[in-house]
Amino acid sequence: MLRLTEIRLPLDHTEDDLTNAIARKLAIAPGEVVCYTIFRRGFDARKKGAILFVYTLDVTTTTDALLLQKFADDKHVKPAPDMRYRFVARATGKEASRPVVVGFGPCGMFAALILAQSGFRPIIVERGKKVRERTADTFGFWRQRKLNPESNVQFGEGGAGTFSDGKLHTQIKDPKFYGRKVLTEFVKAGAPEEILYVSKPHIGTFRLVKMVELMREEIESLGGEFRFENRVDDIEIVDGEVSSVTLASGERLATNQVVLAVGHSARDTFEMLYRRGVYIEAKPFSVGFRIEHPQSMIDACRLGPNAGHPALGAADYHLVHHCKNGRSVYSFCMCPGGTVVAAASEPGRVVTNGMSQYSRAERNANAAIVVGIEPSDYPGHPLAGIEFQRQLEARAFELGGGTYDAPGQLVGDFLAGRPSTEFGAVTPSYKPAVHLTDLASALPDYAIDAIREAIPAFEQQIKGFAREDAVLTGVETRTSSPIRLKRDDKTLQSVNVKGLYPAGEGAGYAGGILSAAVDGIKVAEAVALALAS
Repeated sequence: MLRLTEIRLPLDHTEDDLTNAIARKLAIAPGEVVCYTIFRRGFDARKKGAILFVYTLDVTTTTDALLLQKFADDKHVKPAPDMRYRFVARATGKEASRPVVVGFGPCGMFAALILAQSGFRPIIVERGKKVRERTADTFGFWRQRKLNPESNVQFGEGGAGTFSDGKLHTQIKDPKFYGRKVLTEFVKAGAPEEILYVSKPHIGTFRLVKMVELMREEIESLGGEFRFENRVDDIEIVDGEVSSVTLASGERLATNQVVLAVGHSARDTFEMLYRRGVYIEAKPFSVGFRIEHPQSMIDACRLGPNAGHPALGAADYHLVHHCKNGRSVYSFCMCPGGTVVAAASEPGRVVTNGMSQYSRAERNANAAIVVGIEPSDYPGHPLAGIEFQRQLEARAFELGGGTYDAPGQLVGDFLAGRPSTEFGAVTPSYKPAVHLTDLASALPDYAIDAIREAIPAFEQQIKGFAREDAVLTGVETRTSSPIRLKRDDKTLQSVNVKGLYPAGEGAGYAGGILSAAVDGIKVAEAVALALAS
């Protein structure tokens, strides 16, 4: 099989056009193309009036070996790699203990799945509820301002990624094609098959709910067990090695292998680990606001006359600006045709995030506009970044009126330094509601100054980005974990606690659904090898 890259065709091409393009590239007759699969499909929109699809294809012809020789010097024709997943170890049934996976977001889900598929019968502990009950609690918060600290956007089956755009692209290096394993399992669980090949795949919240349930059922069918609504309150460490975990219910699970996949908002868990002496260090993260524009405006700016083309969908963007004060401002977690959501997990605090459904059909586009924060901005205790986040979230709660409404401001007023009093044409999507105010005190002065400099700079790339009535909603603080649970590069165990495997976003080793899931696979393999040795 051959892998062909940089096959370019117009938006409205046919399957025959694609076959003919393959034949032209290889200088063979179309009939000699036996079959092909699409590995990746993106698009080149540099010429908005002539947008092209760009394909990477895995092709079988009647003369593969000869063609590989013929195109040996062509970087766009290579042997197709073997992307099949191979298990590193299998359970024998004689293992001394069962592995425990703490957290059932994308990282914990794939750690548990790989362990279950390998025969190790993991026990999964999730502090939140099953995904449908959790969804009811989350919508209850959005509609009625009733926050359940253990069942919300951050906590519960599926993790924070369940209430997001469901983005499945990442820039991590993946030489073993773990990402392909993730996407294949998602398709098996009901995701659209196109996620296997589109360049920026996404699923959306409603589809994710059913997929999470089906993946849980598979893990259970392979011997895995779940403990929902059970926070891990303690980890027993004897002579530098994990010996058990104690749950909020009082149950004690004896184990020598714990995968810690708790997500970036498990602040009480981080505090418990610190008290237990697990090595933790502060790390950079980012804070800022959500910004909303009409999706039609983003489409027109990014796609020109092809805006609205069904093959392209809603347009996105990624923006970066390096400021005079040394800070960097960038767009994060851009949600085309989506909504801004209430993502608090602690009483008396306001946090925002973004979410889209698969259709991306809502009126507004939203993205976080965030400023990089370094540990030097919150010096001292390794957990000081958590307190820094909490202070900003409490201030947002106060600015929003103390009812879980989010504080907001029109972009024109924000740039001019005056409070906002009424909305323009852009209606904010955050629920329960947005309370107009002055956001100048919502973030440190250096962050406000940086964002005020960046928005006009972004206007140079997307006309209308700095429009007067675009809406800023505060605050976005959970861009990534403020801590890193440092682990050994080879064994993936904590540097000072044997048998503890920090994993995913919460531990500081991933950023997004796909990278977290891939990290879950890596850690599961490390656990499997340790159990099999």
